[in-house]
Amino acid sequence: MVCKICPFLTNHPKNITESKYWHVDICDNQEYLGRSFVTLKRHCPNLSELTSDEWLDLADLIKKLETTFKKAFNATAFNWTCLMNDAFKEKTYSPHVHWHVRPRYEKAVVFAGITFQDPEFGHHYARSTDRIQVIPEEKLMEIIEKIKLSLI
Repeated sequence: MVCKICPFLTNHPKNITESKYWHVDICDNQEYLGRSFVTLKRHCPNLSELTSDEWLDLADLIKKLETTFKKAFNATAFNWTCLMNDAFKEKTYSPHVHWHVRPRYEKAVVFAGITFQDPEFGHHYARSTDRIQVIPEEKLMEIIEKIKLSLI
């Protein structure tokens, strides 16, 4: 059983913040400005196995991140998904609880010389590969810095 998430917990070059139980990293794909991963620090395969303390810590972290993305980039809404489908592509299953965070924007946002648009605002997030927006590393670091400066 090999977890594809656990190795990321030891290397955090794109770390935004963390709490007692959760770690937050920016995603390379910035199709939604601020798109991030919130990962449980311990290996846990199911939401039903989270402790009460982990749930409470996540609730505080959600408030912190949503407030931060509003302050940093004027985010309008947020999509939080916990799908973990990739863990079931191979027969040896090893899911690890983590969340995909997609800040959503009613209006285009220009940051670090890049225009970020959300043409599906008010609808489900994009799943097509034509929306992938991998940006240069130095621009990604500018996004991380802006988020860190806006953390409450």
